[in-house]
Amino acid sequence: MGYYIVLVLTISVVLWLLYWRQRNSIRGPSNVESIPGPPSPSWIFGNLLQFLLPKQYGDYEYTWSTTYGPVYTVKAYFGHSLLVLADLDALKHIFNSPDKFVFGPTFDMVVRSVFGKRSVIARQGKDHQRLRAGLKPGFTAAAVQSYQPIFERVARGISEKLESLEDPESPSITMDISLLLSSAAFDAISEVVLGCSTSHLDPEFVKTNLDFTYLTSTRFPSFILADAILGSLTPWLRRVIVNNLPTKNLKLLHAQRSLADEAGRRAVHEKRELLEKGLTDENSDVFTSLVNSVRSGGPLSYEDIYGQTSLLMLAGGVSTANTLAFGLAELARNIDLQEKPRAEIHDTLSTATTNRTDRIAYDSLPLLNAFIKESLRFFPAAPILERVAAADTVIPLSREITLTNGQRTKQIMIRKGQVVVVGVASFQRVEAIWGQDANTFRPSRWLDGSVRPTEAIGPFANLLTFSGGARSCLGWRFTLLEMQVMLCELLSKYSLTLPAGHSRRICFAGTLQPLDENGDKSLVLCMKRIL
Repeated sequence: MGYYIVLVLTISVVLWLLYWRQRNSIRGPSNVESIPGPPSPSWIFGNLLQFLLPKQYGDYEYTWSTTYGPVYTVKAYFGHSLLVLADLDALKHIFNSPDKFVFGPTFDMVVRSVFGKRSVIARQGKDHQRLRAGLKPGFTAAAVQSYQPIFERVARGISEKLESLEDPESPSITMDISLLLSSAAFDAISEVVLGCSTSHLDPEFVKTNLDFTYLTSTRFPSFILADAILGSLTPWLRRVIVNNLPTKNLKLLHAQRSLADEAGRRAVHEKRELLEKGLTDENSDVFTSLVNSVRSGGPLSYEDIYGQTSLLMLAGGVSTANTLAFGLAELARNIDLQEKPRAEIHDTLSTATTNRTDRIAYDSLPLLNAFIKESLRFFPAAPILERVAAADTVIPLSREITLTNGQRTKQIMIRKGQVVVVGVASFQRVEAIWGQDANTFRPSRWLDGSVRPTEAIGPFANLLTFSGGARSCLGWRFTLLEMQVMLCELLSKYSLTLPAGHSRRICFAGTLQPLDENGDKSLVLCMKRIL
């Protein structure tokens, strides 16, 4: 029975796409089909298997960027064209025009399914603006700095965990750093957002969150085809199917979101009681800050606050843990990269001890922060972002491109409904901006003038790792501070090397994730105690 349903849906999608292409052929002008790109190996999948499921993420994408430049097209399912952009002016135009470029149906479906329809990322227009403005008190620079002791306490917990595994007869510990950092990031986000350790949360909620991050680390061609089919359906039918398909992933997803809502409701209720009784600091954690803002007449409702729980607990921890793991692996690959940042950290810790202060100014560590910037540049959590043109429009380009008909142009004319892929990872490897060795992991580029100053389109270091424009990530300061604290803790106490026979794959499954040779989420390092 299930086979026939899939067959009927597939035929329906094919007919709809043929109609869509015929309808668009008589609409306004477009030069997208004249933009060069790689040949398509499949009519069903186009270039999507190469783009999304290569053995190593970027195997094809980075080659295409070199061959065709920062503007090219690839084929999607059933011959449909995707416009891929890593051009600076084009990206500025897209991120500064949120009403012209909206989430595509597949991405919108994922966002609503994973984070819920009340989450800020799922909201549109004025409702998104209202919600974003109301959430800001919990994410200001001052607010994030007040969470520093929490991050430091969690980081010390990582060291304590490693110490408990030390063997006097063994010079080093072999550890899945991905698992360790994922657990620590979840601990940190729980305390920072909800104001309680994971030991005080529903054990099922904790387990479901960690299970979800690992279950979503793999994708198959059938997932891409399912996205194509579901994305072509009307929103109400798409919701019915997603809410009722009895797959393992969807069951876990629904359970995670339900448990997150319950944890959020409980936390909001507790914060209200504590604030009314004057028993808590108004900025002790994100939810307390937001509840206090509501009590002071802010634009949010209590439902708005707990509606962000799933988003903050998942997105707030997983991406940071993965980026940290990738960065530590680069340090382990090249031990010379460790020495100078470690010396800088030791000097800073020694000065703090001499001055009898427990407040470390992490922003004053140039070598450490150069390494963090390079990790964020080289391993963006979301290497691609999908947008759809909400109306016929023209996208400006920084440089002229040559179309397949030989014409030169500095603008792309696109029709309503055109899918645009923002190549975040490709943009962050453009040699004209990041230097001739942009495809090499080299933190010193941030200190020696290799990075060309440009008009900022992201909230930090001109990177797009945190997206840009009106939808840039509110929690980017969280990520920076968490990375600063955890790297200081680990680098100051441990030397990192790669185990013999080390094998690492980088896959894209919602975010960039590390996989071992068996396709399981894992990144194993050898860690030797030095302090």
